[in-house]
Amino acid sequence: MSVTAPVLSPVEGIKTRSRRLRGTLLESLANEVTGAIADDDTQLIKFHGSYMQDDRDLREERRAAKLEPDYSFMIRTRLPGGVVTPEQWLKLDAIAQRYANGTLRLTTRQAFQFHGVIKRELKSTLQAINAALIDTIAACGDVNRNVMVAANPLVSDLHAQVYADAANLSEFLKPKTRAYYEIWLDEEKVAGSGEEYEPIYGAVYLPRKFKVAFAVPPLNDVDVFANDLGFIAVIENGQLLGYNVVVGGGLGATHGEPATYPRLADVLGFVAADRVNAIAEAVITTQRDFGGRADRKHARLKYTIDDRGLDWFKSEVERRFGAPLRPARPFRFEHNGDRFGWVEGRNGRAHLTLRIEAGRVADRGEQRHLSALRKIAQLHANEDSGLEFRLTPNQNLLIANVPSEDRAEIDEIVAEHHLDLYRTATPLRLNALACVALPTCALAMAEAERYLPDFTTKVEALLDKHGLRDARIHLRLSGCPNGCSRPYLGEIALIGKAPGRYNLMLGADVRGQRLNRLHRENVDEAQILATLDELLARYAAERADAQAFGDFLVRAGVLAEAHYKVIPVTLLEPSAAAA
Repeated sequence: MSVTAPVLSPVEGIKTRSRRLRGTLLESLANEVTGAIADDDTQLIKFHGSYMQDDRDLREERRAAKLEPDYSFMIRTRLPGGVVTPEQWLKLDAIAQRYANGTLRLTTRQAFQFHGVIKRELKSTLQAINAALIDTIAACGDVNRNVMVAANPLVSDLHAQVYADAANLSEFLKPKTRAYYEIWLDEEKVAGSGEEYEPIYGAVYLPRKFKVAFAVPPLNDVDVFANDLGFIAVIENGQLLGYNVVVGGGLGATHGEPATYPRLADVLGFVAADRVNAIAEAVITTQRDFGGRADRKHARLKYTIDDRGLDWFKSEVERRFGAPLRPARPFRFEHNGDRFGWVEGRNGRAHLTLRIEAGRVADRGEQRHLSALRKIAQLHANEDSGLEFRLTPNQNLLIANVPSEDRAEIDEIVAEHHLDLYRTATPLRLNALACVALPTCALAMAEAERYLPDFTTKVEALLDKHGLRDARIHLRLSGCPNGCSRPYLGEIALIGKAPGRYNLMLGADVRGQRLNRLHRENVDEAQILATLDELLARYAAERADAQAFGDFLVRAGVLAEAHYKVIPVTLLEPSAAAA
């Protein structure tokens, strides 16, 4: 009996015909009749680090005026660990002012995003980013995306080792096609252009996006279990022994389609630090060869593992790796947030973590955050002070390696420009995340970034009512179920269903090791606040000492059974491992 091959998704055809991601991008950029690019090119430009968008606030107005949508482009950087020098910060700031909408956005994957770049300035913007020694290659698309690294180091030397491993892996996994350099940087075509050998990705790249993160316990600021591939640093006596490898995380889902769901990664085993690239290649090529290519909603690594089984997947990875993985080592996480304010480092250096609400660095009213950071960068540009800026995975900013003699001046600038929210804000506000959502994201069903400040204020009023103002509760807002703000790991999360309506998700833990669950479906603000009012009253009256809100909801039996598949992660405690 013959077996009919599955029909591939249209995007697979676009990649196949693209001549290694070139498509007709040059022709699209040259077309002055429209602010858009060709349909196929909207898929290919993602591999180059950009998405075509339009201002949804203006859609109806422009349609009535018989104008095309107000098209523009979002550009995202590939920046392992989110680390930049003061000189680079100033160049990115200038790019935002010259080509984008005058703001920098810090993403939950430690990258910068520029919004509002029009097509005729797209090439100039990308060239300016590359002139800052930063690129956007593979920041989007069906490839490995920006590699995340723990941003809040407890041990500077150890963090430097982990960062080096992550940066090396990011370079190792970068596509080999020269399309990016030909199209955007005017590199001359050479023999074989359009037919480059892609040893890791192959001719059609991966079935879907792929995400990698490096965590350094006891902090899980990268939410390592939410990634396709994660590396948990194993530390003994201050030394990096290697990494526990976790696979199969991913938070994207689709409303009304139970075959799609968020999933936490499984622990696969342990590898030495010098084997990071080899195990990553084994995992990625397994996904390349066995991942689903018929339905893009069912194409992430998490589905490959669930469809074929973890034992099968591990066996296949070990075959490609060339050796069995060693048993995972004990590890323990305490929380998945950031540590705000000053933290002492080594050799007279310190690190300052600043709160950037929803990751939007802008000058708005008294809050002149862009100006403050520009001033700090100018003071340390062209110096050998070692100061650097680090984007955190929680949309905040860390000014790292600050010499002791410079702390007072930085504090003065921060206060003068009202960038010192971390001193007065509630833990709820400090730890809240939100995706961009409306007006630019094409997938958004409801507000997120623009709604976050107002909604947070209303929840704070409930906390005050119940004497819980200092409760460290993780809040996350998402305009759709695709999970860019990692909403399924929020103790409280809103996931957009329609304008002004959300699914209310509750019950994740504060270590990033338990997914939340659907508690109320398709509800408006009044219903959400009434529900939270009741639950916070119970929490205040019934919680155990130091019990987190998510843990209380689970142990008090508040939450119904999950409406989607949940893969629990077992915390490996040293005592349990010894037994």
